[in-house]
Amino acid sequence: MATTPNNPIQDSQFTCGQDQPLLLIAGPCVLEDEASTMAIADSLIQQTRTLSIQLVFKASFDKANRTSVHAYRGPGLEQGLAMLKRVRDELGVPVTTDIHEPAQAAPVADVCSILQIPAFLARQTDLLLSAAVTGRIVNVKKGQFMAPWDMRHVVGKLLEGGCADVMLCERGTFFGYGQLVNDMKSLPQMQALGTPVIFDATHSVQQPGGQGDSTGGNREMVEPLARAAVAMGVDGVFMETHPNPEQSPSDGPNMLPLSEINRVVNGLVAIRQTVQQLN
Repeated sequence: MATTPNNPIQDSQFTCGQDQPLLLIAGPCVLEDEASTMAIADSLIQQTRTLSIQLVFKASFDKANRTSVHAYRGPGLEQGLAMLKRVRDELGVPVTTDIHEPAQAAPVADVCSILQIPAFLARQTDLLLSAAVTGRIVNVKKGQFMAPWDMRHVVGKLLEGGCADVMLCERGTFFGYGQLVNDMKSLPQMQALGTPVIFDATHSVQQPGGQGDSTGGNREMVEPLARAAVAMGVDGVFMETHPNPEQSPSDGPNMLPLSEINRVVNGLVAIRQTVQQLN
């Protein structure tokens, strides 16, 4: 499917846009400890080294919207940023994480190439403006409760705040209780707003609150949805992964096993190259 090319986002270590290699944002849902963080990041680098993709490592220092108050949230801002900085400096891969409060934007921007805005907070003006003034790329997940064309207001806020590089991310839309659906039309519709678009393949298969006091999911649908999104011409894919998803403290049911990354991404690259040839 042909889409209108937008000016690609240019970072010192990667680009993102229609005529660029696929951008892969990947990592565990939440940071656990330094050893596991470094091991996962290194595995992602090794598995994608020979593939025609660009890698950004992602993990959260705080999962502020867990279903239960007793659920593990992460190591916190200071310790989490130290882990991400080590990944960036020692492994040479750009990193990203999400922010939940305006005061977190500046310290996160000191470490991360991309600031991610969670879907539940996509309309929070103060949060968007605090991210915009950092000068970093800002990736905003479309709220599960929002129409894709309503993301124009998000883009407008970021541009007004001085952000030069905006990415939007699709992660599904609420369909009744505990279910998400993906409308693939949303991908070119958001690209038409002038921004590269990322498809969040793992959160798209979430079943919010599906396990009572935690979120469920259907990881078997991660790969087919990712393939469909790349076939639609999406600019990048977001995937959360873990060596043993069943033991992950967050989002295990919808995470891709780390050992599957090379095979899955290799298939996405083949689709990406076919789409670019057709366009």
